[in-house]
Amino acid sequence: MSDEQAKRHKEGWYTLSGDVNSDMVHRVFEAVAGMTEDGIETAHVLIQSNGGYVSDGLCLYNFLSNSPVKFAMYNGGAVASIAVVLYLAGAQRYASETARFMVHKSHATAAPGSRPEALSIIVEGLRADDARTESILRKHVELTPEQWAVHQYADLHLTARDAKIAGMINEVADFAPPKGALLRNI
Repeated sequence: MSDEQAKRHKEGWYTLSGDVNSDMVHRVFEAVAGMTEDGIETAHVLIQSNGGYVSDGLCLYNFLSNSPVKFAMYNGGAVASIAVVLYLAGAQRYASETARFMVHKSHATAAPGSRPEALSIIVEGLRADDARTESILRKHVELTPEQWAVHQYADLHLTARDAKIAGMINEVADFAPPKGALLRNI
């Protein structure tokens, strides 16, 4: 086996798309189990997601951040909402020139006729989710005061160039598996 073949054997190329939910959590758990069985040391993962459930995104962030596999994350189109937190689990992060990121505060819809006590519980949950996700954002990303102000009350959209300046990505680069690499969908 040549050095190049040995290197490829220790790297894997994957795609992950869809909503961040319990199904995605299960798929990622299964995929990482397979990666460890296959001796993958670095997994290159292209993520395409508009977000989903906060708790599932936080679970994936914590799981991938502490996995024995090193993750290089790629955004080839859109990584938004809680999917940004999942994306930040990558030790290396890249985005295509035309990719975008979007972060925002948590939101929920109360049932019509909800009593004040129920609304208070919803608000407490949203504040807790925001505190958890914002701590991860601040650990990995340096937004300007103006960007944090937008994030406080609206959706904050970042281009790949904006993300590079903020430290969200290492480089503007495409997901480009080498010729002959096995590509797997998670």
